[in-house]
Amino acid sequence: MSLSRVTRRHFVQFASGIALSGCAGQGRDAQAADRAPGPKAAFDDGIIFDGSGGIGRYEWDPPLTASEIQDGLRSGLTCVSITVDDVTNSEHSFDHTMQTISVRLREIAAHPESLMLVRNAADVRAAKATKRVGFIFAFQGATALGPALEHFDLLYGLGVRVMQLTYNTRNLLGDGCLEAGNAGLSTLGRRAVERMNTSRVLIDVSHCGQRTTAEAIELSKQPIAITHTGCSAVVNHPRNKRDEELKRCADKGGVAGIYFMPFLRAQGQQMAADVIAHLEHAINVCGEDHVGIGSDGSVSTVNINDPAYVQEFRKEVEERRKKGISAPGEDPNVFPLCPDLNTPQKFRILRDKLRARGHGQARLDKIMGGNFARLFADVCG
Repeated sequence: MSLSRVTRRHFVQFASGIALSGCAGQGRDAQAADRAPGPKAAFDDGIIFDGSGGIGRYEWDPPLTASEIQDGLRSGLTCVSITVDDVTNSEHSFDHTMQTISVRLREIAAHPESLMLVRNAADVRAAKATKRVGFIFAFQGATALGPALEHFDLLYGLGVRVMQLTYNTRNLLGDGCLEAGNAGLSTLGRRAVERMNTSRVLIDVSHCGQRTTAEAIELSKQPIAITHTGCSAVVNHPRNKRDEELKRCADKGGVAGIYFMPFLRAQGQQMAADVIAHLEHAINVCGEDHVGIGSDGSVSTVNINDPAYVQEFRKEVEERRKKGISAPGEDPNVFPLCPDLNTPQKFRILRDKLRARGHGQARLDKIMGGNFARLFADVCG
């Protein structure tokens, strides 16, 4: 399918969103006095930057509810890197990605007092100053870029600033973490790294295979991110990164974000203590300037006792297995969240638990958001 055909089909859907989001900064001071974003104390903390996550449901269709937006505001999130692409290698990946971006832009435009699109460091500061949740559009794979990267400029123009090279399986850029061949970057993948560097896009290698990760770090002229992962030294799992990879990322100036996912434990339901174990290991390996949070989840409370949710979650696990994108350990009986962090206050709860273990305020400010904010500024401007 040609680029021109796809863009014409989607232009009407997302053009109004682009226009409105571009005007969202106008009259901001006047709007600030009138809006009620929830407890103002939610924004009194330092920057909270989630390397991979979101608010509300993944699809945002039907539109976000008032309570989902309020949960985002109450969480204190300054900025979150939110997935907009299709993580499969489907021939319809670009089409799906364009549709998702149009929905994201629609919601941002509909709630300019609460939400905003983030393209650079100035936008991160604006989100903090105006007490809104900033969204960075991110890829968890690169299929939507096209077989010759022909869609790169269009997607960049729509706000995509974080691009993960592969998901779990192989794509045209390289091997994901579940590929037994572990072949590393392709020729196209090397071109993609250079293109991302030139355009000041933050490269992500969270789901990438070992060779793809190592080669991307070495080739990139900019620091890279591992936005959501765990530590293999704590739990040996293909979705977790080895100390060697974490250290290389840090040495290049990058940041590794620890997720709240089931891969933090060998078996059973992961909890906040597991997040902390991986965070502390990462700090020991990388240093406190190169570790952050990449929750890989939403801020709203999930009713894990609701039979409807349990059924839907089990269906999702089964569908991911059928598509071949499921990682080992994706268990229909283990939820992709920490029950004791299952609240919009999860970031503060985690921060307080870390403080109780002796981590000082300066370190906490870095881990909860300062490190990712610095990395985003260094790479994206």
